[in-house]
Amino acid sequence: MQRVGIVDWNRGEDFAPLMLVMSGQEKHRLIRSLGEVAEALVAAWPTDDGKEYIAAVKKCLDAIQGNIPPERARAALIRAAAEAGIPVIAVAH
Repeated sequence: MQRVGIVDWNRGEDFAPLMLVMSGQEKHRLIRSLGEVAEALVAAWPTDDGKEYIAAVKKCLDAIQGNIPPERARAALIRAAAEAGIPVIAVAH
């Protein structure tokens, strides 16, 4: 796979936004970029275990490094959310 280098992980133009319905202080977490995917997975996720969670962390890192497109990290996040019982809402932009 061709490596394109580290991408601007706070850029949202190439990322279809979504909303995670989490528990805790920040109940609705809007995800608009790879940076926000990383923050949700590392700082706000209810568990640091699970096959899909670990896969999502790896896909997010791969996307930040430019090895895969951001939509693959987004799809992995959605699978991890399903695994953790976190509802996901698609957001129109």
